[in-house]
Order: sequence, then C-alpha cells, then structure tokens
Amino acid sequence: MHIPDGFLSTPVWAAMFCVSGLVVLLALNRVKGRLGEQAVPLMGMLAAFIFAAQMLNVPVGAGTSGHLLGGVLAAVLLGPFTASIVMVAVFVVQAIFFQDGGITALGANIFNMGLIGTILGYYVFRALDRITKNTLASAAFAAWLSVVLAACATAIELAYSGTAALEIVLPAMAMIHAVIGVVEAGLTLAVLAYIGKARPDLLQLQKI
Repeated sequence: MHIPDGFLSTPVWAAMFCVSGLVVLLALNRVKGRLGEQAVPLMGMLAAFIFAAQMLNVPVGAGTSGHLLGGVLAAVLLGPFTASIVMVAVFVVQAIFFQDGGITALGANIFNMGLIGTILGYYVFRALDRITKNTLASAAFAAWLSVVLAACATAIELAYSGTAALEIVLPAMAMIHAVIGVVEAGLTLAVLAYIGKARPDLLQLQKI
C-alpha cells in the first residue's frame, strides 16, 4: 500500500509528515538507552525479513499496491515503539533506494504502515490477548486488522487529496487487503509459533 509521489496533495502529505515525525520522535525517546543485547540483532533480522516480504507487491489501483506488512509480528517480539523504528527504517530504505513509495508520501506511508499497522496493531493484540488468553490467535487477528486499517487510511488520504473518489478507492483497498490480511495473519501466527518452540526466550524480551 505504498503511496508514490504525486498522489497526495501538499496539505495532506505535509500533515502526515508532521504527525509521523512527532510519533517517531516519541518512539526514539521511549527506546533510547533501554534496548537489551538481544533486541538489537533481532531488530536487524526483522528489518531484513520485513523488507523482503514487502518487496512482493500486488497492484491495487489508484497508484497504490498491496503487500504483506509485518508490523504486528515485529511489535509482538520487540514492543510497539521499537518495532515502529524498525518499520520506519524499512520504509526509508525502500523509498530512497528502491523507489517503493514516494519521498513526499513517506510521512503518510510511515503513518499508515509503521504506526497504524504497528503501534495500533500491537495494542489491539494486547487487548485481545487479555481477553482470550490466546497469544497466537490474538496476534493473528491483530495482524489482519492492522493491514485492513492501514489500507483504509491510505484510501482516505488519497480521497482527501482528490486522487480518487472515496467510494471507489476505499472498497477496493479494503477488499484486497482483507485478503492480503489473511496471509499476513497466517504468516504472523506461523512465525510466532515457530519462535515459541525454537527460541521461547525471544518472546520474553522487554517490550518497548
């Protein structure tokens, strides 16, 4: 769901830069000096994994594309703010070196996928986990929902920018990402189940 340059109006992309910048600064402040020895290499591995997964794009229309996200997976393992930093690093590299998402749209892409898809997704996961006591199922549902919500936010931004009519782009984005979200949920569940068996200590890291 990367938005390229030229698809957002100046007021929209400027506002999204400001909002995303403030949240990223908050995240950096939260994790500063608090990362353990295991967290840093795990951040690198997750960034590489998420980067590779996001390079598999499915065209949706109105200048956008759909792909796996990985935000909830990263947040469950690292915590919401640490994971959001990982996601931001991925988006910056994609935009600058691979032209996957525009430079002017970077703030919106970070907000949609790195904040809604990661921080909000994490707190949905936590709320569900408290209720269901089923970590894997909660993570899977949160992963699915985070993809759909991020796609809807993208559609709204495009509509407010006058790029596409809301009644066209919102259903298109929501429907295709509801399907992509199922794959995202399955991948999240599978990876967490494997880690739970192979490296349960990684699930006990301090979550920031």
